[in-house]
Amino acid sequence: MSLLEVVFKGGWVMLFIFISSIIALTIIVDRLWAIKKSRSNVPAFLVKIRGLLKKNNIIGAINFCLEDKTPTANIIKKGLKKIQFGHERVKEAIESAGRQEINKLEKGLSVLATIAGVAPLLGFLGTVTGMISAFMRIEDLQGAANPSDLAGGIWEALLTTAFGLAVGIIAYSFYNYLVNSINKFVLDIEIVSNDVADIIEEMRISDSKTNVDED
Repeated sequence: MSLLEVVFKGGWVMLFIFISSIIALTIIVDRLWAIKKSRSNVPAFLVKIRGLLKKNNIIGAINFCLEDKTPTANIIKKGLKKIQFGHERVKEAIESAGRQEINKLEKGLSVLATIAGVAPLLGFLGTVTGMISAFMRIEDLQGAANPSDLAGGIWEALLTTAFGLAVGIIAYSFYNYLVNSINKFVLDIEIVSNDVADIIEEMRISDSKTNVDED
């Protein structure tokens, strides 16, 4: 029996579960790819950025971020472009860019969470409606139904529960994995952002001392 035959035997509820599984699979693949592209070597990135900023090479640091092309580099780049407006503007720019990148990564996760919760419920609904149909069949046969008259309807009804639970478990497992991956990305952003902000503040203090000494 093919997958499509199983879907049709499960009734209209199974069709909704099948559509939900396709949507969930699409979101999972898309978010896994997005997270893979967002990963960066944070220690190496920090060493390079720190070295450029220590040399007061802001243009070089921005160009390095452009070459890196990761979300982390994009966030720092937007902060560095505001460096002439002061430390606070840099922090604001970094925080704003960070929120945008996180929102991009979280795209579709609410839908995936909904599917994880709704798919099992759809499965139970399909089983209940199937059992109702089975008992209606018994009534039509005036209680003279034999096991073979009911077995087909019952196992077809139970199919929806099995598929609903399978879709829900898979969707929920990947939802948790994706959320944890995004949380790790947020932690990396905080580490890099704080480090860059500290370096910029040190540069500002150093420049202030230099100007005082010259006076």
